[in-house]
Amino acid sequence: MHAIHRNGSRPSSKGPAECFSGEVRIDPLFQSAEPARASGASVTFEPGARTAWHTHPLGQTLIVTAGCGLVQCEGEAAQVVRPGDVVQCPPNEKHWHGAMPETAMTHIAVQEALDGKVVEWMEKVTDADYRAATDTLT
Repeated sequence: MHAIHRNGSRPSSKGPAECFSGEVRIDPLFQSAEPARASGASVTFEPGARTAWHTHPLGQTLIVTAGCGLVQCEGEAAQVVRPGDVVQCPPNEKHWHGAMPETAMTHIAVQEALDGKVVEWMEKVTDADYRAATDTLT
């Protein structure tokens, strides 16, 4: 029989301060049982909120569902993302993502675990670096 996880049956959590800047809410969607290794969550970033720099050992797919946000890979300019956009981050690519300064953004994040690990968190995106990323968009 199929497993059905009813909307609202799992508690939301606040994005931990060591991994996020600003107000971030994480709503778990699914966690596959072994031998599968995929998991997914809906992540909402309030205006100006963002992840720290990070990588995923097997990559990550982001599906933007609401608002307007940013994604940036190391060494590249930030890019604007909007509802319906799908971002595919290759394995071990250093990147961050979050909301625009004046607009919230929600995306579904899907990733797979390698040896039980889905993410490697790194340094935070500073306010100055965030402003510089948004300034290049005008």
